[in-house]
Order: sequence, then structure tokens, then C-alpha cells
Amino acid sequence: MADLKDFAEQLVNLTVKEVNELADILKEEYGIEPAAAAVAVAGGAAAGGGEEAEEQTEFDVILTAPGGSKLAVVKLVKELTGLGLKDAKELVDNAPKPVKEGVAKDEAEALKKQLEEAGAEVELK
Repeated sequence: MADLKDFAEQLVNLTVKEVNELADILKEEYGIEPAAAAVAVAGGAAAGGGEEAEEQTEFDVILTAPGGSKLAVVKLVKELTGLGLKDAKELVDNAPKPVKEGVAKDEAEALKKQLEEAGAEVELK
């Protein structure tokens, strides 16, 4: 058990460069994609600095305007949120409104991209 605690301590104290090297080794030699683990370890190491600003991890996707293709935006909002057609139309009609709240950065950026491709104006908060 003590060996595992020592190992965990070593992982937590890795620098960002060491985490990237570890990720490369795991990927190349073992076929493991450690993207989420590397971010968690790097985030834990960075948090130890104390002076660094904490990075935002949850975002709200806000529909600021439906744009020129309102019907396409309503359909996309319906699909992305699971709302009924009436509720999706109401959300779009009453913009600015949050489409999704408290989502991860990657998901928020993907939603923003999809909505902008449909013609909507979107911002992340």
C-alpha cells in the first residue's frame, strides 16, 4: 500500500513537461490515450502553485440571437437539448437565453460551433 501512495505522490508532483512525456510513453508503448488523466495530473500540479488563476471548467452556452436561419437554429436547439419543438422555439424566440449550462469546455465549444454553423450568434460564459 505504501508503494501506491509513493507512486501517487510522484504523479501529483510531475511537471507539465513530465506529464507530456509520460503521455507519449503510454501512447506509443502501450497504446493508451491518457488525455483526461494527463489533464487531471497537470491541473493538480498547476494548482499547487497558488498564484496561478484557476481555469474555468464549466461553461454556459448562451444563444444571443437566432440569426437569419431561425428555423434551422430551432431544429438544432431541439436536437441538442432534447426539448420539444415548442420549448425549443420559445428558447430561440426569447434570446439571449442559455442553451446549456455547466458543460465542459470541449462540449461548450462544440455546441457553439454547431449553432454558429446553423446561423445563430452564440457566446460562452
